Formats: sequence, structure tokens, C-alpha cells
Amino acid sequence: MPDLNFYDKVYQVVRLIPPGRVTSYGAIANFLGTKGSARMVGYAMQACGAADPPVPAHRVVNSAGLLSGKFHFGGDLMEQLLASEGVKVENDKVVDFKKVFWNPEDTMAGF
Repeated sequence: MPDLNFYDKVYQVVRLIPPGRVTSYGAIANFLGTKGSARMVGYAMQACGAADPPVPAHRVVNSAGLLSGKFHFGGDLMEQLLASEGVKVENDKVVDFKKVFWNPEDTMAGF
């Protein structure tokens, strides 16, 4: 990977999450070789609003599939964005989480 700061590395990974799929803060941290830094991935998601190109932060949830970053989007925007991609959400939790989970470890070997 080029010489990027942690947030930029997170953004590169998140931009690769396919529409209709989600991943977790921890899966991104593990992929980047920083196991245990899921909270830092969350901070990166909070700070991505002005990133160019845009970062689809709505596709990043916690390890249980909960929309833990929902309040940063305001209202139900995170849920609406996921629904527009075909991801079902009930009670702020992704339905069929394991089915729609995208693991960067499985799909990005050699990133």
C-alpha cells in the first residue's frame, strides 16, 4: 500500500465494499494489520464527510450488524442508504448480517 495515513487506508478499503454489502469496523482493522483498533476505524468513519472521493460509511457497522454509527448520519439516513442498496435493516440491525457481510480478508488478497 502506498504511504498513506491510517484514515486514508481505511477509506480505501471502505470504498471497495460493494453496494448491498456491509462490513465491520473490526474486519477493516484486522485487514489493515491493526487488530484491536476497531474504534479508530470508527473515528475514521466519523471524519470521512469531506473525503474525496466519497466514502460509503453507511456500509460499515459493528460486529453484531448494528448501525452503531447511525447517529452520525442523522435520522434514519444510514438505514435508508442501506435499504436503497437492498440491505434490510430491522431495529437498527442488519438482517441476514452473515449473508451480506463483506470480509476484506477474503476478497482483497494482495491489496
